[in-house]
Amino acid sequence: MNQSMDQQDLHLRDYLRIISKRRNLVVAVFLVVVVVAVLKTVATTPLYQATTRVLIEKAVNAKFIDQGAAYRSWDPYFLETQMEVIKSKAVALRVVEKLRLEDIYYNYFPKQKPKEGLLERLGTLFSDNDSESGVKAKSVAAMTPEEKVGWLNGIAGQIRGGLSVAPINDTNVFRINFVSTNPEFAALIANAVSNAYIEKMLEMKLNSTRVALAWMTEKAEEEAAKLEAAEGKLQAYMEKNQIVTIENRLAVTPQELSQISTQLITAESKRKENEARYRQVSRIAGQPDAAESVPAIAANPGLQTLRAEIFKAEQAIRELSNKFGRKHPTMIKANNDLQALQKKRRQEIARLIEGIRNDYELSRANEKSLSEQLQRVKTEALQLNQKFIQFGALRREVETNQQLYDSLMIKIKEQSLTQETQPVNLWVVEDATTPRSPISPRKARNLMLGIVLGLMLGVGLAFFLDYLDHSIKDPLEVERRLGTAVLGVTTRWEEQDPPVELVMSKAAQTPLAESFRALRTSLLLSSSEGAPASLLITSSVAGAGKTTTATNLAKALTQAGKRVLLMDGDLRKPRLHKVFRKSNRNGLSTYLAGGSGESLLQKTDDDKLVLITSGPIPPNPAELLSSQRFDRLLETLRKDFDIIICDSPPLLSCADSQILSSKFTSTLLLVRARLTTYEEAARAIKMLRDIKAPLLGLVINAMEIRKGDSYYQYYSYGSYGVYGQENDEA
Repeated sequence: MNQSMDQQDLHLRDYLRIISKRRNLVVAVFLVVVVVAVLKTVATTPLYQATTRVLIEKAVNAKFIDQGAAYRSWDPYFLETQMEVIKSKAVALRVVEKLRLEDIYYNYFPKQKPKEGLLERLGTLFSDNDSESGVKAKSVAAMTPEEKVGWLNGIAGQIRGGLSVAPINDTNVFRINFVSTNPEFAALIANAVSNAYIEKMLEMKLNSTRVALAWMTEKAEEEAAKLEAAEGKLQAYMEKNQIVTIENRLAVTPQELSQISTQLITAESKRKENEARYRQVSRIAGQPDAAESVPAIAANPGLQTLRAEIFKAEQAIRELSNKFGRKHPTMIKANNDLQALQKKRRQEIARLIEGIRNDYELSRANEKSLSEQLQRVKTEALQLNQKFIQFGALRREVETNQQLYDSLMIKIKEQSLTQETQPVNLWVVEDATTPRSPISPRKARNLMLGIVLGLMLGVGLAFFLDYLDHSIKDPLEVERRLGTAVLGVTTRWEEQDPPVELVMSKAAQTPLAESFRALRTSLLLSSSEGAPASLLITSSVAGAGKTTTATNLAKALTQAGKRVLLMDGDLRKPRLHKVFRKSNRNGLSTYLAGGSGESLLQKTDDDKLVLITSGPIPPNPAELLSSQRFDRLLETLRKDFDIIICDSPPLLSCADSQILSSKFTSTLLLVRARLTTYEEAARAIKMLRDIKAPLLGLVINAMEIRKGDSYYQYYSYGSYGVYGQENDEA
């Protein structure tokens, strides 16, 4: 809730109220700032500014312009670089040298010129004051070479300090400004800077060109020596390795490798085929009949012819055996012929097997030969590649050295041609003239700045202090931020006699007494039934003025004809018995602890005001106040009095006030101006609302109401009090 309240927009009247409340601070800060601005303006030495306008462009040599050169020569940092060069120490020293300021400087600043008398020289010797040029005032003739260099550097530093360069928007025109206490000196330096700048650029160009030419010439000689050495190494290597024939050989070797690889694959395939036949016939060696089952042998034409002849011989023997016996010459001859054919068959099979073995051995030997030839060609190819790689490396080294040497020679020729070209084109558009009026101090501007700054600082400080101050000060702001009505505001009481607790009794015509009457009126009109039957007066923190409000409000109600019972419910730090100078031996604590009520009610000087003191401080105040005996006591007292007012301890310090607020028909929360903070008041209100206590409203105590405050007309009763006194006197 508090956070949402704090986030509400402040009205313009709230700002004006803060300024009005702290108007003394605003006026004091305003006057201090304005006076400081005036004194600073009067004490400031006038400064004069002279301006030279120059046009600066990047120079381009026409001999070297080609298509697109304008684009390639664009430099986004060119103008910024030239500005820094103009402001450099080198340009400033050239101005000093060009104008011979060591001779004419004191003509423009005669007050800095050292005196020549004995006493003046002694004063200069023991003086620690430095001149504007940054060195001690001493005649140039009396300076040592080191001191003179330092003095000239000081003048150059003064020139740099007063020099500024600013471009004119969307142009290559620059303003060279120089500020000095002497207007003629300002114009002199402004005009001299442009010439010194272009001379310095030429000097820098010449120096850099000389250095570049010397370096490139030296590098060209080194590269020429390297080129000669590389060419010698290349020639020697070519002669040693016959590089001329190697190139031809490199062209033939790949074809040879391809041919041998193809032959090797064919030989390997042939060898595997012969090996398979050989292994097959090797297993049946000595078995002619089994050998004929091998396709390579069975397919032989000679063996097929022998097999046919054997078949015919066997057939003839079978036919002759039907005619002749085994020993018949014809049978013997036929058997001999068959045996001769079978022998011949065995011999043919053996020859075929041997032929297969020979084919296998031949194919294996051929494969081995081709493999060795392939390996030899590969080795030769690798050696050729290595030699050619080395040759390529040497040739590239020669070509690289040749290119470097040629490039250096071209650069040397270009540097020689551009050695004396101007790097920057500069034209003086407008010379500086002697300024007639100073640029500083600007009296009107400084005064206006002092006024504006004084107002801003004063108002800002007022708002800042108000932001840091979280204490309650404004009744209107209290109602806006806390959402609770302010029933009354009591003014601050500065007098010692009478005490503030007895203002209604002994100072009834004062503004403070009138504020309590106004609070009484607000209390009587708080509801349609009139004043509440019982009223608890509490606060968030101690020192808010609960006892003061309770005693004076009770007296104000008796003056309105009400019978009032004033009870001291603060059983921890009671004060009512001291205010009315009554005994506190018996009181509320003794009654609630079980004592008799005979001496509970004590009379006061006012017949309509009865007092119940707190009694001795008990060890358990909260338990006594929450007892039923206290409820019965309040019920009895309500029958005999029009209103019961109870003074109580602070809400945030203990639980007593929370207990009491549940037993009284209304609760009045007191806050003290510039003491109670909004956070404390908000916490107290939340505590009362959490227990649903009947909160009637707030009372702001000890408010310093000043004439001119936005709430002055509503809560100030000073004029009314005077008016009443005048009527009484009349």
